[in-house]
Amino acid sequence: MPVPISTTANHAKTLKSLHIPGTPLLLANAYNATSASIIASHPSCCALATASYAFADIISKKDETLTLEDNLSQCRPIAAIAAERNLPLTVDIQDGYAPSGAYDILAGNAKRFINELGAAGFNLEDSWHESGEVMGETEAIERIKTVVETAKKMGVDDFVVNARSDTFFMGGELEESIRRGRLYLEAGATTVFIFWPRAREMLREDVKRVIDAFRGMVNIGCRLGSGLTTAELAGMGAARASVGPQLWLAEKGARGKGLEEEQVKMVVEERIGEVFGLVKTSVIGV
Repeated sequence: MPVPISTTANHAKTLKSLHIPGTPLLLANAYNATSASIIASHPSCCALATASYAFADIISKKDETLTLEDNLSQCRPIAAIAAERNLPLTVDIQDGYAPSGAYDILAGNAKRFINELGAAGFNLEDSWHESGEVMGETEAIERIKTVVETAKKMGVDDFVVNARSDTFFMGGELEESIRRGRLYLEAGATTVFIFWPRAREMLREDVKRVIDAFRGMVNIGCRLGSGLTTAELAGMGAARASVGPQLWLAEKGARGKGLEEEQVKMVVEERIGEVFGLVKTSVIGV
């Protein structure tokens, strides 16, 4: 049954309002109904989010081979928890599952996530998820515009697009990802997520440079465990922070060690607590 557009519109308005530079929206990305329920029960949880990498890994796929139907299927239990708890849901839709220039297909896919799941926001990448190549900036801009305009036509005026800028991750200069990110904000994105090379340290001065470049309207990807705290990120002016598939990887690691079910749950809860507890994190794209 389709989610009422009025409900999704209200959730989108709430979600957008939570993006405040200096008071970041903290997202502990869920990967199934159990994790979503635990996250939603935390008193600091304001919204639910997904991570495509976790979805792919759970069904023994690579992130680049995850399909539209895979994503929708694995989102549904999380969307059900979001609806039950009256929380906004933002979904990682990778590149939108549409070929270059096929904006009508992209619009149709966006409608499915909005109608079927009640999605109030998307994480939308500017690299092709199958090949890993960065798309042209005109293509990326048009995809953001398509999603925002599609949502508006459906009655969701405040739909949130977290636009991922991948050129730095692919070996380019940080400044190029910043330049493209500014274009994405102009196109209608709410925030920009500069995907950081995993093997490269993200220095405080670089974090501050990114945050300042977008006047705080950024999503910072955090690695849990050591380094900058989310309180420090707040002090630096970030509006949003997320952890990608790290909760799933923590559960997977715990299961790999043969821990009992209750112990696995404790590991996941500990990680969730790290997300919301303003504890130490190492900043990196995930």
